Formats: sequence, structure tokens, C-alpha cells
Amino acid sequence: MTADDSELRELRSSVREFLAAKSPEEAVRKLMESEPRYDPAVWTQAADQLRLPGLVIPEEYGGDGFGQVELGVVLEEMGRALLCAPFFATVVLAAQALLASGDREACARHLPGIAAGRTTATLAVAEDDGSWDPALISARAVPDGDGNWTLSGRKSFVIDGTTADLLLVVARTVAGPSLFAVERETTGLTATSMETLDATRAMARLTLDAVPATLIGADGAGGRVMGRVLDITAIGLAAEQAGGARRCLEMSADHARTRQQFGRPIGSFQAIKHKCADMLVQVELAEAASREAALLAAEGSAQFPVAAAVAHACCSKAYMFAAMENIQVHGGIGFTWEHPAHLYFRRAKSSQLLLGGPAVYHERLLDRLGI
Repeated sequence: MTADDSELRELRSSVREFLAAKSPEEAVRKLMESEPRYDPAVWTQAADQLRLPGLVIPEEYGGDGFGQVELGVVLEEMGRALLCAPFFATVVLAAQALLASGDREACARHLPGIAAGRTTATLAVAEDDGSWDPALISARAVPDGDGNWTLSGRKSFVIDGTTADLLLVVARTVAGPSLFAVERETTGLTATSMETLDATRAMARLTLDAVPATLIGADGAGGRVMGRVLDITAIGLAAEQAGGARRCLEMSADHARTRQQFGRPIGSFQAIKHKCADMLVQVELAEAASREAALLAAEGSAQFPVAAAVAHACCSKAYMFAAMENIQVHGGIGFTWEHPAHLYFRRAKSSQLLLGGPAVYHERLLDRLGI
């Protein structure tokens, strides 16, 4: 299912209005200091009123069957509002991993709950080094003789890892990296919160001590699944970054129009004009790259993996640039923790590093280009 331009504008307007009411700065600051680091009531409203968790889940699994273009609109708005919610982990990571696995039984078991907002989920890939490369995974999975598996090892930087009802874990078997489902209340699983730069995106460290698990998809197919998931995650993250960068530009422009120095708005000074103009160029480029990648994904284009890598690199750079310039435009007040500019800077930096950092995603781009 594909929305036309008017439907996309309506979707953006509805999501923005909802987030303006449910995720103002005061709510973000309160939630980033709380546990769980999101409001379950707001999550339920997002599912019941806007049906956001089921947006891109196929209709056969209880979703609405939309694609990456519609998801990109929602993620731009969430990035703009710094929404504290399990949407990224559940919808962008876990749901896409289930779909990429090709395991229809697992999809039928887990996706309807995700689509309805009753189940939150996440994907645990990285370990202590922060790498999302399946080849570097050391967590082990061994069969228990009854058709099930047990997992042992550690996972780090797991988004919403302390609250997710369902954890999809990539672990190594004799056949290679594989995907496994672990229920929250299972024995041997310990999840502890990690203190990271960006408190608006909760992360956890998982300790797996002979944890019972269920194989998702084929044994040894984790590398193929992760290739697809990384491409989808890259454009979802890029949309978030583009939304955050746009908000930084808006904040800077508003401040430049209202802040007075020497009897006139600081926006009349050439240095501030240049900063805002440079931010605009970066933001427009980021939005174009992100939206083009989402469109190619929706069309099933063979160029999608390349576009996803380009969008990730472009949007990471644009968001960091806009977040830093936003602080500069605000001057002294922009350097204080009380100002929201720091929230966006921290999100920009953590998003830049989420999938491995600049060196890794530039290498991923070369790989997608076949170089």
C-alpha cells in the first residue's frame, strides 16, 4: 500500500500534532531520567489512535501494510520531537528482522502483537566493541536436544533492552550467525541499563547465561538477515536524523530573528546568516537523500542498498553539523544544559555512532557499491 502526497502531508500533520502534545521538551527531560524511559500511556495512544506500530507491518500480520516512505515521515517527526518511545527498536529493528528472516511462523506469532502495540521488541546484535558486523559476534547458541536452543554471551548497546517484551538476539552456531527469539521473563537473562551520551535513547547490556531461545529463520542465515536489516535501519535512522537536523535549523532561525544585539536581530549579521544558510543546505541534502532511499526501498529497487548507505552517511554528517551550529547560533545560552540544543547534539552524536560510526558506514557504502 502506498500513500499519495496529500495522505503523506496528513500523516505528517497528525503525527506532529500528536508529538507536540505528548513529547514536548518537559516530557522528554522527565522521561530520560525515569525508568522505563518512555510513557506506556503515550505508547498505547500512539498504537490505538494513530496505529503507528503497525504502519509498515503487512496486513496479513495485523498491520496496515505501508512502506518505507510512510515510515520515513513518521521517523522524521519523531526525530524532530526527540520522542522517548520503543518505536525505533520495535518497528525499525525487531519487526524488520522478523520479516527479513522469512520465517512465516515466527512472524505470525510475534508481529500481530507488535502491530497492535501490545508487544515491544528489540534487536540485540552489538557486543562490547559496538560492532554490528555479524562476523564479529562471539555470543554462542547450542541446541538443547529438544529442538530448542540455549544462548550464552553478552550483548551491549541494545536499544530498549531493559523493557522490551521480545528480544531478537544474533548469536553464533556451528552454521554461522543466526537469529533467535528470547522472551523477557526467561531464565538466565539479565538486562542492565547503560549510561550513554544520549539519555533520550535507552540502551542496555544483556548477559545471557544458558538462556532458552527459539531459532528464527534458517540456522546460519543471520548474516543475510542482518544485511537487509542494516539497510532498512540505515534509512530509518537517516529519517530520524533529517528530522532532528530540520528542528535544529528551525531553532537557530527562530533565535536569529528574535535575539537582539547592538539594537538589531542577530540574524542580520553576516556570520549568523552564513551559519543558517550552511545549515539549510545540509538539511535539504539530508532530507533528499533520506527520502530518495525510502522511495527506492518501497519500489524494491536494486539501488536501494547503495541509497541507504548514502543516506546514512549524508544524514549523520548533516545532523552533527546542524546540532553544533545550533549551539553556536544560540551563543552562551546554547552551551548550558538547560537549553534543548544539547539534547539534539547528544542525539546527533549517538545516532552517528549507533551502527558503528563514520569509518564503518563509509566502508559499508563501498561494500554496497561493490568496491
